[in-house]
Amino acid sequence: MKTLLYIYGIMSVVTMIAYAIDKSAAVRGKWRISENSLHALELGCGWPGAWLAQRLFRHKTVKKSYQVVYWFMVALNLGAVWYLRDKWM
Repeated sequence: MKTLLYIYGIMSVVTMIAYAIDKSAAVRGKWRISENSLHALELGCGWPGAWLAQRLFRHKTVKKSYQVVYWFMVALNLGAVWYLRDKWM
């Protein structure tokens, strides 16, 4: 359980950094991080950091299609953790 919390923490920080980089690039009109890459980070236990970054940076909150996939990634991640809970705990 402790290891899983560390993974969530580390991946959330990594995901927040990716969101910050993407928001900065969007503002400056530079190269962007693909939405698929952001969704992969969310699925890989980074969704709590993505949620926080969306609110802090006001990034990816209005685009409905992005939000639908974001919440699907959250559900997939939580479903996988629930399914694998006996193996990890």
